[in-house]
Amino acid sequence: MKKILTGLKPTGELTLGNYIGAIKQMQKLQDQYESYLFVADLHALTVPQDPNELRRRIKDFLALYIACGIDPKKNMIYLQSENEYIPAISWLLECSTYYGEASRMIQFKEKSKQHKNFSVGLLTYPVLMAADILYADIDFVPVGIDQKQHVELARDIAIRFNKVYGDTFVIPEPLISEVGIKIKDLKDPSKKMSKSEENPNGVIALLDDEKSIRKKIMGATTDSEMNVHFDEVNKPGISNLMNIYSALSNKTIEEIEKEFEGQNYGTFKKKIADIVVETLIPIQERYHELLNSDELDLILDEGITKSKEIAKNKYIEMKKKMGLER
Repeated sequence: MKKILTGLKPTGELTLGNYIGAIKQMQKLQDQYESYLFVADLHALTVPQDPNELRRRIKDFLALYIACGIDPKKNMIYLQSENEYIPAISWLLECSTYYGEASRMIQFKEKSKQHKNFSVGLLTYPVLMAADILYADIDFVPVGIDQKQHVELARDIAIRFNKVYGDTFVIPEPLISEVGIKIKDLKDPSKKMSKSEENPNGVIALLDDEKSIRKKIMGATTDSEMNVHFDEVNKPGISNLMNIYSALSNKTIEEIEKEFEGQNYGTFKKKIADIVVETLIPIQERYHELLNSDELDLILDEGITKSKEIAKNKYIEMKKKMGLER
């Protein structure tokens, strides 16, 4: 079975948009591939982090993904920072990477402009990302268009290493995420619902309580027509709410238009609030269950044991081929 790998960067708070746009896609992929899922906590260190907040988010993210339906039996789940062989492999790969390749990464260009003083890690973390992929001979990396460049760098490094030292790595390919439903901000439907958005009223976090969920949906931006009709240009607010309802109910847009024909927006919003609550409450219950037991630690212990064994073997192979042996 072909392998896929997904890294979760523990920043911000997970939202309903993340659940519909990304996590539901991961649920499908875990049934089709041998799946590796890790928290990219080392990547988070490229910019300053509050240690206590980072520690909290690492477990929060994993618990939420599992609560949302990511199956530990179908995924090898681990923390990147617990596998010391991955940074070691990264250093060997850095020595096979050109400065020009690393410095032209789009995210490096953007973030380095935002900070007068930035860390060397901001420049080299795409190589660490390549190590995350290459150590396990991953076939596919599910990414959006904005992350494709990083997979292409991993391919270039692997091809170069194989040419110099002999066949060592599987050459990975980007698996461009299928164009699914993109959930927009409830207050400003011209932009996506973001986990880093400053206005919390436009964002439904996965851990929002029922009262907050209902209040945010009932206060969502709509229009004056009182017609539940899909038109992203002229009715972006209503279209966004229809997308949410469609994703969670598995009903088509046409079915939704027929269901709410002649009904007012208040009735429509109440129905959406009901289905969002029905979706998120069980996720929240499972999330708290994971955090209040040793189940998450057992999952991580099993995953890191497997991950370290694979990475150790790859590291030893690389060292021998590069002449690093007595």
